[in-house]
Amino acid sequence: MTDTALIDAALNSKAWPFEEARKLLKRYPNGKPGGEPVLFETGYGPSGLPHIGTFQEVLRTTLVRRAYEVLVGAKPEDGRTRLVAFSDDMDGLRKVPDNVPNQGLLAAHIGHPLSRIPDPFGKYESFAHHNNAMLREFLDRFGFDYEFVSSSGLYNSGGFDDALKNVLRNYDAIMGVMLPTLREERRQTYSPVLPVSPKTNEVLQVAVQVIDAEAGIVRFHDHGEDIDHCILGGKAKLQWKVDWAMRWVALGVDYEMYGKDLTDSGVQSGKIAKILGGRKPEGLIYELFLDANGEKISKSKGNGLTIEEWLTYGSDESLGFYIFPNPKSAKQLHVGVIPRAVDDYWQFRTKIPDQPVEQQVGNPAWHLLRVNGYQGGDGDSLPVTYSLLLNLVGVLGAGATREQVWSYLGNYVENATPDAHPDLDELVGKALAYNSAFIAPTLKRRRPEPNEAAALAALDEELAATSDDATAEELQNLVYEIGKDPHYGFDQLRDWFKALYQTLLGSSQGPRMGSFIALYGIGNTRRLIAETLDGAPDGASQTAG
Repeated sequence: MTDTALIDAALNSKAWPFEEARKLLKRYPNGKPGGEPVLFETGYGPSGLPHIGTFQEVLRTTLVRRAYEVLVGAKPEDGRTRLVAFSDDMDGLRKVPDNVPNQGLLAAHIGHPLSRIPDPFGKYESFAHHNNAMLREFLDRFGFDYEFVSSSGLYNSGGFDDALKNVLRNYDAIMGVMLPTLREERRQTYSPVLPVSPKTNEVLQVAVQVIDAEAGIVRFHDHGEDIDHCILGGKAKLQWKVDWAMRWVALGVDYEMYGKDLTDSGVQSGKIAKILGGRKPEGLIYELFLDANGEKISKSKGNGLTIEEWLTYGSDESLGFYIFPNPKSAKQLHVGVIPRAVDDYWQFRTKIPDQPVEQQVGNPAWHLLRVNGYQGGDGDSLPVTYSLLLNLVGVLGAGATREQVWSYLGNYVENATPDAHPDLDELVGKALAYNSAFIAPTLKRRRPEPNEAAALAALDEELAATSDDATAEELQNLVYEIGKDPHYGFDQLRDWFKALYQTLLGSSQGPRMGSFIALYGIGNTRRLIAETLDGAPDGASQTAG
């Protein structure tokens, strides 16, 4: 594939990362002035622990970053783009999160900057430092190329001092944007600037009078008296929407996406950025993730599927694959979506080498592989689907071991060793964990109806006469023929397969039976049928042979 062919395909691709990246081409037809790298930003509020919603923003932004690099013919190592993961850790603590220890410690510091509150976990300099470290650890785990920047670092070092003076110079114009959006009561105390009280160290929500913009001096009422106070050097922070706009201008941010809940904030911040002499970044407004009950995920409540949970039961790549499609549509996050995400990722990944470039640029796996610098074709495939692994482990029972699973994989996979198939071995461990937590406790094999028992007996006879080296396709055809025989009374083939799943596997859904029989082994499958026909009690099956 030539670079020109790839660029041409990307310019015409309907894949959303390329659609977003083309906004930046329109913004800078001749590149960013002065040869500066195009700056992508993601934001993080460290009042709670990082969650999948935090991760998805970094992933999606990186996808757009890599798409932009394709459009301009750049490589990640060329330095023509940057990604800043920004932590708003000067924000005052509004409430105590539900999912942290030592809640009394945090309750005593309500209103204080997150970076100046003791760490309830007892490990870091502050609560914000702890949560920032958790964010970096996770992003590093996935190999993201990013620069971590903290609000407290820039405020305290004076890095934002010139920007703060600019806000004071344009104080009245900013108030003109914000006041019409507020309730009358809120207008009385609203200020773009939030001083940090020299008496209590709280971030104050008070009316402010600008005394000297160039010196950064303001006047406000602080616990019983009016004081003149310099807001530079970490002695104040800005109100959220103003802070966001100031950051865009001060850092030169060109692209930032955000959730639907911040739509109005984005509008106001864009107006303020213009007042400050800058320009609102390009970006995408994405839908929020929902929990299993269809409710918004909150990092303070901890009601979403955690990063750790996903990675216990599913692969790293499957998480990215689930996040990739349709960012403007809401997605529910629960463990039930993991198996299909794993299998769909590998299905798309396997297609890449045989696809023309026009199809590759629309393949989610192609985009995900490029997140960490992947450039070429990839012929990797998974010899056994995750769903089939789960069915196998389900039949083996809650006490199944990795060694047992690999012994059965030898029926189906050439050179069936963990070293030869590391991706599959990783999924074996995850399948065992998923089975133990979610499948084994719910499996319940039912007794077959008379017509189903007759069909199972016929299947057993056919298997008895079938060679042990029969292919999965040959076994599948054998199963089909029994289900299509009107003698057994199945109105549709799916009724036959449903009966197989429920009586043999204890599940309402299942794999291609030919693949399962080839994996489990003909002899073991016959013993499983015998258990069922002999009236084995309801419940999880015993391990065969």
